Amino acid sequence: MNELVKSLPSPTLPGLNLPCLDAYKGWLFKWTNYLKGYQRRWFVLSNGLLSYYRTQAEMAHTCRGTIPLAKALIEVGDTCHFVLTSGGRTYHLKATSEGECQRWVTALQQAKVNATLLVHHSDDSGDETPVPQEDRSLTQGALQSLATKLEDLSTCNELIGKHGAALQRSLSELEDLRGATEGTDKVKAINERATLFRITSNAMINACRDFLDVAESHSRRWQKALHYEREQRHHLEETIEQLAKQHNSLERAWRENPTSYTGTERCQEGDASDENEEVEFFDAMEDAPSFITVTATGNIQHKRSGSNQSMMSGGVPNDWTHNESDTSGTNQMQLRRTRRSRIPDKPNYSLNLWSIMKNCIGKDLSRIPMPVNFNEPLSMLQRLTEDLEYSELLDRAARCDSSLEQMCLVAAFSVSSYSTTVHRTAKPFNPLLGETYELDRLEEYGYRSISEQVSHHPPAAAHHVASERGWTLWQHITIDSKFRGKYISVMPLGNIHLQFHSSGNHYVWSKVTSTVHNIIVGKLWIDQSGDIDIVNTTTKDTCRLKFSPYSYFSREVPRKVTGVVEDGEGTAHYILSGTWDDKMESAKIVESSRGCGGSEGKQKTIYQTLQPKLLWKKYPLPDNAENMHYFSTLALTLNEPEEGVAPTDSRLRPDQRLMEAGLWDEANIEKQRLEDRQRLERKRREAQANQALEEGQDVEGYQPVWFEKRTDENTGEASFMYRGGYWEAKERQDWSHCPEIF
Repeated sequence: MNELVKSLPSPTLPGLNLPCLDAYKGWLFKWTNYLKGYQRRWFVLSNGLLSYYRTQAEMAHTCRGTIPLAKALIEVGDTCHFVLTSGGRTYHLKATSEGECQRWVTALQQAKVNATLLVHHSDDSGDETPVPQEDRSLTQGALQSLATKLEDLSTCNELIGKHGAALQRSLSELEDLRGATEGTDKVKAINERATLFRITSNAMINACRDFLDVAESHSRRWQKALHYEREQRHHLEETIEQLAKQHNSLERAWRENPTSYTGTERCQEGDASDENEEVEFFDAMEDAPSFITVTATGNIQHKRSGSNQSMMSGGVPNDWTHNESDTSGTNQMQLRRTRRSRIPDKPNYSLNLWSIMKNCIGKDLSRIPMPVNFNEPLSMLQRLTEDLEYSELLDRAARCDSSLEQMCLVAAFSVSSYSTTVHRTAKPFNPLLGETYELDRLEEYGYRSISEQVSHHPPAAAHHVASERGWTLWQHITIDSKFRGKYISVMPLGNIHLQFHSSGNHYVWSKVTSTVHNIIVGKLWIDQSGDIDIVNTTTKDTCRLKFSPYSYFSREVPRKVTGVVEDGEGTAHYILSGTWDDKMESAKIVESSRGCGGSEGKQKTIYQTLQPKLLWKKYPLPDNAENMHYFSTLALTLNEPEEGVAPTDSRLRPDQRLMEAGLWDEANIEKQRLEDRQRLERKRREAQANQALEEGQDVEGYQPVWFEKRTDENTGEASFMYRGGYWEAKERQDWSHCPEIF
């Protein structure tokens, strides 16, 4: 009996430590073939693999075979026999005794359990769950399940012990009653087997308990390791982001002032024949060049201060914000003193964008009902008016005697209209048909602006601005927007017209495509890309501005804009460079020549320019702008209530007003009401049109109140232009022609 007990599996035996059964070795007989039968082999169980060798010495160099236990099937046959099957391979094995066979089977089963757990753990550790609490919950659930199973096994063990004890008592009584030697031997054998069964059960319970302890300790260890890895990954992502920002900042600093890096080299490599130290070289536009701006030294500035203090006739000093000939700085201060400087903070409402957008891929966004959560509290008419943020550029252009210098300022104005969009990823409200918006800045900036929604499908708006400082601007813009799955493209269609009163110069240009990226995953960001061709229809001067699309792998400055100003004969006079979110500069060309071959065999034109001059620089955003939809100083005032405006003015739109106040739920209800009312009005007009057709009458479509369709004399295009009468009606407070839309 003692020998049998010693051979039984127990966690405390040195030959069989169950929690560490991944390492077990010994001699077994393996079936080879019918000629040789069973052959003695040295087997090693380690890390969930059972390997065998002919001798122990072969362990150093030759393995005869290996079978993984994670998915192995273990079958116990007759006395001392067991079979392993895995992956199409089968090992028929035989031990020297039943005790040895039992130890091997127990070790193999335990190794299989451990290997299976390791496989599952490897699979789970590959899943990057965003919330560590979920991992802890899953682990705790698994441990609780193991504890429950252990309790069940303990209960079974108690029952086995009771029944085994009863069986032993019964057999002992039977042994006392019967005296035959043969019967006594059989009873003893049965008693020994019952004892063996009970001890085996105890060993199994102890092994399970030890396994639970090991699982708990390993679980805590892996949780710590997983948490550490997540922290390291987060830290790495932040580091990469900081490096990218530093890289962009260094590139921008180098391009703005490369003399601090390359001045010495240029002095050493310079040719004695170079007479003009102010000259800078630029590649031609054919190959989308990288223009480098060199800051002039003090001596050069002093040398030119008498005859060439500024490139512009109206005067453009290096620091344009201190321009004494322009009152924009004073007006800016007056605007801040007399207009509101903040709006209620944006509420932090979360909404699943994908749940709304997943069925809208390829559709026009103007036809998709969207909650106000994706809007900003401004309408598209107000966004058009926001282009006038830097109207002082046009005031300065109106004072220019040279049409080419004037073109540079007009180009800077066309770029400045995008500076407010760099953080503005929210969608403006689609104006209702007949909705208007006025902006009277006659006292501050000398202009008055009026815009009207002239069409609903497709959405189109007409805009007219008259300035007492010598210019008039008008535009008819149709918005075409598409959702492409990962991004939204907004393509403004139509031309912008600008005419200066004194010279009669008439400029025409269009807008580029705006793209909002990371619609589904990641942080939203906006980019502008495409070309703007500005044409002076009076003098035939041209300027082509190239908005370079952002690329993470590009060495160019992000949001880069470049351009060349040419006269009517195609001769280049100015180089423009900058970024649409910061500033624009111009450099006068003094000489051009053909250079070496560029890409695709094209010859590059080398432009030699004077030092660049600042045309425009973006205003800083107001304090707390990140909580106010990133509105600029002008944008904060656009929705400010004013008395005497038309009843169709965007300031009076109730859903937009509620959203600005932070009442988004009420704003969504009001937005739905207005859209339903607009649909009913459209159906009523369609019914009237059908009835008129049936009666043979002429059908007249919707006619705007303040704009009418005309053909432009210069371009020949038909567009809506201001018919007049709005400001006179405001003086009389006669709004009888305005529809009731709110």
